[in-house]
Amino acid sequence: MFSNIGVPGLILILVLALIIFGPKKLPEVGRAVGQTLKEFKKSARELTSDAIEDVKKETKDVSDTFTK
Repeated sequence: MFSNIGVPGLILILVLALIIFGPKKLPEVGRAVGQTLKEFKKSARELTSDAIEDVKKETKDVSDTFTK
């Protein structure tokens, strides 16, 4: 995703962020973005584990049906 930006592009983005948000607000914005990504990853992980558990349960139910 970011492989085409390069170092000059990254520096430009950081300078623009510094200009827009200011040096005092930038750490707060970074923390908020980090927290949002952390919550998103946690939710995605929970959804996948729930889906896997559902598939295991259904597989077991089908297996029990055929063995009876």
